[in-house]
Amino acid sequence: MKIWRYLPIAIGIQQKQYYLHMKLKIPFYYHIILFLGLFFTFYLWDIGVNKMEISLIFNRIDFLFSASGFMSIFVIYILNFYTFCNWFLSKKRIFFYLLSIPVSLFIFAGVRYFFQEIVLFEITGIHNYVEKSREIEFYVRDNFFFGLPSVIISTLAYLFWQFQEAEKQNQQLLLENKKAEFQLLKSQVSPHFLFNTLNCFYSDWIEKDVETASDLLILSDLLRYVITETEKELVLVSKEIQFVENYIHLQKKRFEDQLFLDFEIEGDYLTEKIIPSALIHFVENVFKHGKLNNPAEKAIISIKIKEGFLEVFTFNYNVEGENYSSTGIGFENLTKRLEYAYQDRFLLEKTTENYTFKTYLKIPLNK
Repeated sequence: MKIWRYLPIAIGIQQKQYYLHMKLKIPFYYHIILFLGLFFTFYLWDIGVNKMEISLIFNRIDFLFSASGFMSIFVIYILNFYTFCNWFLSKKRIFFYLLSIPVSLFIFAGVRYFFQEIVLFEITGIHNYVEKSREIEFYVRDNFFFGLPSVIISTLAYLFWQFQEAEKQNQQLLLENKKAEFQLLKSQVSPHFLFNTLNCFYSDWIEKDVETASDLLILSDLLRYVITETEKELVLVSKEIQFVENYIHLQKKRFEDQLFLDFEIEGDYLTEKIIPSALIHFVENVFKHGKLNNPAEKAIISIKIKEGFLEVFTFNYNVEGENYSSTGIGFENLTKRLEYAYQDRFLLEKTTENYTFKTYLKIPLNK
């Protein structure tokens, strides 16, 4: 049985893909305020350098040409900020971003020509460039220099806001982690006492019922993993898979002989690490919402480790009457953790179709 034929690749109903891109939510008026300040600063500075008379400071024609020049810079600033920076800098594609700079400067030359040599010429009858200088080769080359401030300012502004946003997200994540730690501490009612109690039960049962004693030991390992490992930043894949195997083992006890599940693990995972509790969410949902007592409707849990990635795929038929879509708190929390840990290097998909539910996760492995 080729279980990977069920992989939800780019098809299905209600399918979602989660990628992290640093989308900066900056009020547009921030850009306007920035450029108004720069415009009046440089305009007055230019007046001071050229020692213009007070009567000429607000000369209409001079002001219009200065304003149109800054408007051209502002247009390219916005274009670069929301397109090229967002496309390339946010994904650390520096080479492609460098290639986009001549494109921005070429567009700047066209925008400035439109504002000054067409629009303002119609208004004032005056060209900013003499006729020979308006030849396309000279005009574009000359404006590559004048357009550089728009690219430099937008790049610096984007990097600044990206840094601020990253710091904000880090602070928010730290706060959420502290809240989670606090909740965990509240829920941990003397874990050592609990483990000692389980060990006592194990000692009592080991001579009476070896199977029950073994199950108690597995339960103890499950609890120990939840309490001691899940608060770590990364855990060994082997420990995470052992946790999943222990969980499935205990679930088999609950279902007795009525559990119809194909569980598969492929690949080597001796030294690889992932974030803790990345797998159990999918496994737990199969048992919680899946139909598992029909041999004709088997559930599937498959874990593959290959080429530096871990892939998890689950498939199950939904219990009648349930419209499960895995959009609860657990799913949202897992998505946030994946985004924080792996940024745009993970793939998370889910598909609901014809009373079936599929999930697929692909994350990079850490050594």
